[in-house]
Order: sequence, then C-alpha cells, then structure tokens
Amino acid sequence: MTTQADRQHMRRAIALAQAHVGLTGANPSVGCVLVKDGVVVGEGVTAQGGRPHAEEQAIDKAGENARGAVAYVTLEPCGARSSGAASCSQRLASAGVAEVVIACEDASPYASGQGAERLRAAGIPVRLGVLADEAAGLYENYAPPQN
Repeated sequence: MTTQADRQHMRRAIALAQAHVGLTGANPSVGCVLVKDGVVVGEGVTAQGGRPHAEEQAIDKAGENARGAVAYVTLEPCGARSSGAASCSQRLASAGVAEVVIACEDASPYASGQGAERLRAAGIPVRLGVLADEAAGLYENYAPPQN
C-alpha cells in the first residue's frame, strides 16, 4: 500500500532527478531520498556526467543513519556496474537500508531486474511502481546500452 509519506518522498526524488535531466551523459538522471523515522537523512541525484550515482550520494550524506532507512529511488538501482565497482543495489544493502521503494524499472542491462533481485536476495523488501506514472517522463529519452 502506498502511503501519503511514500508519495511525498518519491515526489522529492522525482524533483531531484528532474533537475539533472540531460546533464548526466549516457546515464539516466535518478533521484534518491533516504528516510528514517519520517526524517530525510540523505538525498542524491545522478551527478553531471553520470557519476556518482544518486544512491551512493544519498548513502554518503546519510552515513550511519542509512541503516534502517527507507530508500525512495526514481529508477531501479543498478545491479552491476560497467566499471566493476559496487553496484547501487549492493551499496544500499551494505548500508543496511530497511526497504527500497522504486518508481520505474530500468531496461538497462546493468539493472533490468538485477537491482531489485539483489536487494531481495539480501533480505530487503522492494516495492516497485510507486508513482511510476509521474516518474516515467524522466526516462522517455533514455536509451539504455545494449549488451
């Protein structure tokens, strides 16, 4: 069930992502908001040029407060990185988030179900499709790389 708080935090993540649409190179612009006990403890948006990703910035800002937080992410966290670095799903799991709420699935071969599956395999509940209709416009022109 999607709550009013879920909508509020996902809308903030969408607003963050909107600010960088067209500035992130080949990567999509993603927004991430970490919320613990109703308080925003970290936020991030895909940096200009595409790195670092939104999730890693939000985790860095939250520090220890990421443990037990709910992550609101506009696009499915990556399950692998082309660079071989830790993926965003691995970083969220390592940070100890309690749940991940995702607006849109990612068609990229670096996510495409892998991110959500990695999170679930780590025992983290994942909710997909929260405000997907509002976030979809962020990714209309995103063409994921093909393997």
